[in-house]
Amino acid sequence: MIRYYYKNLRSKKVGELETYHPGAWIYVESPTSDEVEFLVRQFKLDEGHIADALDPDEMPRLEREGDMSYIYMRYAHTAKDLELTTAPLLFIIGKDIFITIARGRMPQLDRFLNGHISFATTQRTKLFLQIMNQISDQYETYINTIARQISIVRNRLKVHEIKNQDFVDFVLIEEELNDFLSAMLPTTALLRRLTIGKYMQLFEEDAEIVEDLLLNNEQSIEGCRAHIKTVANIRQAYATISGNNLNQTMRILTAATVLITLPNIIYGMYGMNINLPFQHEEWAYFFVLGLSGGVAALVYFLGKRKRIF
Repeated sequence: MIRYYYKNLRSKKVGELETYHPGAWIYVESPTSDEVEFLVRQFKLDEGHIADALDPDEMPRLEREGDMSYIYMRYAHTAKDLELTTAPLLFIIGKDIFITIARGRMPQLDRFLNGHISFATTQRTKLFLQIMNQISDQYETYINTIARQISIVRNRLKVHEIKNQDFVDFVLIEEELNDFLSAMLPTTALLRRLTIGKYMQLFEEDAEIVEDLLLNNEQSIEGCRAHIKTVANIRQAYATISGNNLNQTMRILTAATVLITLPNIIYGMYGMNINLPFQHEEWAYFFVLGLSGGVAALVYFLGKRKRIF
């Protein structure tokens, strides 16, 4: 799908054009092979770079071909299975040309098309930075959501109500955070390279926005690392608690086994069909009972003293 949007500084609403007009935003979403061929032919683009933009594993980077800058980014979104993931987005910026190419629907762009953000398609650098700011904000929102999920599980750990499903969720959370990290780490290098001014002209105000984006990206990276460490600590703490509980259970079962076994040994001896001391005495039963109880009590006392039980 190829659409053309135009909005200048005097326009109140963004308009959709039938054909391309200089200064318009060329919005490309899930392009077909014919549409890719049209873009290459119409705007003299590099077909290989467009093919890279449709690669689901493409990482953030910068390329320069003639007077065209190809800026690859990854944005965060919620997949169909409701898991958080990232997807590639290509910006192509040239003289009077601003193109975005995405493999699927990018929710962050809806705020521009719905009029929630003031922008002008004729200001290509500023529009690029505004979209980048929305991508950065979306990362921060998802990271904060993950932080709340981790906090809920951590609170359940305090009252020993953690479940196996929580650890399954932890695996998914770690995958999401690592996916975010793999996208944001090269973005830091990309933003630093943009400040050089080789790939697009940056005015003083634009340079300040790039610096803010760089700071926000680095903060998000540190947030991801901190949350990954928290998940690892919670998992380790639960493993330690589970091991300690298992040890306590085994000690109780061992003590119970010993205390039950000792009387059974004495009862077994007096159950033999041979002559035994006191077997014809009336008080022999109570003697055996007391002896077995005394031995069990002595063993329990010694075990407690030695901290075996």
